[in-house]
Amino acid sequence: MVALLVGMVVIMIIQVFCRYALGMSLSWSEEITRYLFVWSAFMSISLCTKLTINIRIDQLIRMFSTRGRAMVKIINLTIEFAFFAYMLPYAWRYLLSTIESGQVSPACGIPMYLVQSAPLICFALCLVRIAERWFLQWYNFLHNMEVRNYEELKNIEH
Repeated sequence: MVALLVGMVVIMIIQVFCRYALGMSLSWSEEITRYLFVWSAFMSISLCTKLTINIRIDQLIRMFSTRGRAMVKIINLTIEFAFFAYMLPYAWRYLLSTIESGQVSPACGIPMYLVQSAPLICFALCLVRIAERWFLQWYNFLHNMEVRNYEELKNIEH
């Protein structure tokens, strides 16, 4: 993801240099930057899902016992999973329609399905990451523990 952001910055610096120092504008730079931004935005959704970086009210959850916290997290993860599972077929249909249309980007001629595949890949990754956390929370609930990741779980079992 850092590479995508660095790529956007480098391309925009080149664009600014060409526009103001050389007096010419690049036709492709804004398009590539936009597509890199789309990919970085969708990949960040998956990363935030993996790292559990989301908006939540921790004070409310801390009031519960260890099992209560695990159950609240299980309910939350189930809702998240349902959302991404609901969105996945739509992302698939959207990608298929782009492939069937044969659409390419105007400035670079890049097949648009390369850009339009970002939601599908992101939603699929989110489903995998949510399922991992869901099973971990069930472990917490059943064993009355507060295990945050699978590395901690490995250390407990050995």
